Amino acid sequence: MSSMLRGARAPGVRIATTLAGALAVALLSGCGKKEETPAAGDATAQAPAAADGSIHPEQWPQPQWPFPADPALEKKVDDLLATMTVEEKVGQLVQGDIASITPEDVRKYRLGSILAGGSSDPGGKYNATPAEWLALADAFYEASMDTSGGGKAIPIIWGIDAMHGQSNIVGATLFPHNVGLGATRNPELLRRIGEITAQETRTTGMEWTFAPTVAVPQDDRWGRAYEGYSEDPKVVAEFATAMVEGLQGKPGTPEFLDGRHVMVSVKHFLGDGGTTNGKDQGDTQVSEAVLRDTHAAGYATAIAAGAQSVMASFNSFHGEKLHGHKPLLTDVLKARMNFGGFVVGDWNGHGQIKGCTNENCPATINAGLDMAMAPDSWKGFYETALAAAKDGTLSAERLDDAVRRILRVKFRMGMFEAGKPSQRALGGKFELLGSAEHRAVARQAVRESLVLLKNDGGVLPLAANKRLLVAGSHADDVALIAGGWTLSWQGTGTTRADFPNAQTVWEGLQEATKAAGGQAELAVDGTYTTKPDAAIVVFGEKPYAEFQGDIPNLLYKPGDDSDLELLKKLKADGIPVVAVFVSGRPLWMNREINAADAFVAAWLPGGEGGGIADVLLRKADGSVNHDFKGKLAYSWPRTAIQYANNVGQEGYDPQFAYGYGLTYADKGEVAPLPEESGIEGLQAPAGVYFANAMLAPGLSLHLEDAKAHTTLVTTVPVAVADKSLEVTAVDHQRQEDARRFTWSGKQPASVRLSAEPAQELTRETNGDLLLLVTLRPDAVPASGSLTVSAGAGTPIDLRAALAGLPAGQWTALGIPLKCFAASGADVSKLDLLLKLQSDAPATVSIARVAVGAVSEAGKILECPTGQ
Repeated sequence: MSSMLRGARAPGVRIATTLAGALAVALLSGCGKKEETPAAGDATAQAPAAADGSIHPEQWPQPQWPFPADPALEKKVDDLLATMTVEEKVGQLVQGDIASITPEDVRKYRLGSILAGGSSDPGGKYNATPAEWLALADAFYEASMDTSGGGKAIPIIWGIDAMHGQSNIVGATLFPHNVGLGATRNPELLRRIGEITAQETRTTGMEWTFAPTVAVPQDDRWGRAYEGYSEDPKVVAEFATAMVEGLQGKPGTPEFLDGRHVMVSVKHFLGDGGTTNGKDQGDTQVSEAVLRDTHAAGYATAIAAGAQSVMASFNSFHGEKLHGHKPLLTDVLKARMNFGGFVVGDWNGHGQIKGCTNENCPATINAGLDMAMAPDSWKGFYETALAAAKDGTLSAERLDDAVRRILRVKFRMGMFEAGKPSQRALGGKFELLGSAEHRAVARQAVRESLVLLKNDGGVLPLAANKRLLVAGSHADDVALIAGGWTLSWQGTGTTRADFPNAQTVWEGLQEATKAAGGQAELAVDGTYTTKPDAAIVVFGEKPYAEFQGDIPNLLYKPGDDSDLELLKKLKADGIPVVAVFVSGRPLWMNREINAADAFVAAWLPGGEGGGIADVLLRKADGSVNHDFKGKLAYSWPRTAIQYANNVGQEGYDPQFAYGYGLTYADKGEVAPLPEESGIEGLQAPAGVYFANAMLAPGLSLHLEDAKAHTTLVTTVPVAVADKSLEVTAVDHQRQEDARRFTWSGKQPASVRLSAEPAQELTRETNGDLLLLVTLRPDAVPASGSLTVSAGAGTPIDLRAALAGLPAGQWTALGIPLKCFAASGADVSKLDLLLKLQSDAPATVSIARVAVGAVSEAGKILECPTGQ
């Protein structure tokens, strides 16, 4: 099947892309015959890579590092370095996570840095108060400065992912994610957002944000696409300057890195937005020219703006992991591009280098990493790095260079004189969190990020003094419009009370209509008591972060047309319908666009839903409050397989081109769009192995008896030869959409869910994901064994867990992938995804098997002791 690929504005540059097969399914029908559903978009042709991965530093740009020679600063660094023991030097290279390290550990090991990962919080509470964050910052700082047990007083620096504002803290201002900010084309607004983010970060004690992300996403299937400003490297380069200067202040001014600013980590170096098939942490197989001109565009400008740190990326370049890539980290970034700050790693990224583990990897320091992010592996990394420094594996010159870079930044920030966080300029000024002034800037960002794709008949702007219906899943939910990296890594598990300084879209519309003398009614499902003059339907993607957001194609909610049906229902009632689509990327939405009179791409707007009301509504006299300003920073796909923003790709044919965006002065009519997605067959979301009685492609279901004889399940009912195990159809949410497995107990027998090729679940395992099995325990054995396993791992008891579930009720049982790994399963190539075995009479019904998050589980299986 051919595809139409889309491109950004960089003529003459190409990125090779593979058309991944869409997630078609093989049916396990209950009607006595097997139906084969061909995989759509399964073309195997791939444009050959234009390079072998070689790097030529002399061909890379040479930005000017904006700091003149400073003999006084260098003397401070050299004098301190000369007094440090090798143990103290190694300590500066190590960063541990607050969930796995204590102030006492810092006091003992003299570590250089700590971080709070996406779901790491004081006391393990996602909604810890600002005061608790600040108190913990004080405790870690005081430990680093305590010399009562020996050692040098070197202040620790605390890094945190302030991704769209200081989004880890309850009450902080929540800005739109980068995907929306790119649509504003307003670098000065971005600079102001950086300043506010820095201030709100400083109030709670941190000095360092792991931002900005300057990836240039070239495949919208990537789960981190919303962290990129644009598919166009020119936009990314311009925005990198603005955000770095906003967060840090401008070099050469008194404000640079003062108490109202924070240091940055420009990330992720390099090529994270260009991996094959958009796979997070995957392999970037582009030419060196594309890597340099497209993916490095933001680094050249960030270095010129004085970025103090750069974060190494999880991805590989032609098979070589960036955390161990000396030509790029040292020869290009530090030597050629004149980067004078330090390079920090990403979450145990060093452990992915060949020959390394999370606890042992001197190779990453030798390659050019200066500080290892070893969140839960910090102690082992410290001990092995120390041993490497003592035996010469890690040279004294490389060790000193890394420590010198870190100390130079700490001196440049004035940290040795700053005092503890609560005593600094903004420490404890919690009134800054979500202040009216800061929220006004966030609301402006929402207004300017909205992109109008369709406005048939000029239905927008709507009169605020009329009767409006507000519907849709995202209409009255801050968490859904804020997205991932909001109070938790995945942006899930929160309540409305966690957002005291935010406004939903509904609340903004209600406030505006009330002020204008109109009426608004909220009904998520679109029901109404009195027919409205117009309906606003707010819907979209659920929150996700990193690889959990990777998708196989650009279908929206495959298998679930409820939002489309809602739009059609309201339109059929003769109501003008405005669709407000919330997403972290463009998706194939032709059917929804056709069903709506107006269609607005709202991206992930954050905490100021009222900004949407500002643009959608007009005053009673007909005048416009705020016009649409947003322009697409990512071209919009014509089909669900048109996922690659191939720069300069011949045949570029998007549905809506890069830069498209209507205003109220434009004719907003859009001719009916084709409703063929380009994908054949029934679809399932990424990571779903079994659902609706169907298997994902490449998967098979077998029954196995005590003699290892297997029976392939293609129809039901079916049983093994000795009748020790049989499978039948059963109803879950619809007719025969689940399978019931019954063991007779005469002989041991097992159910086997296998994958060919084997699944690579290392990322998911490291990310604490679960194998979610939606099941119903119909008959749990009172004795004997009932176990679950994966791969070649040791079986784990399942009987006790099932016995504790409500009989006859469906439950999503979560089995941590780390349990399987600890049992001996090779999660890097898992060919047996699930094995259920019993030697006793038992009956278990299964409706769904998928990889998912803790928040999706009704019950979580405890790993056996030692796992």
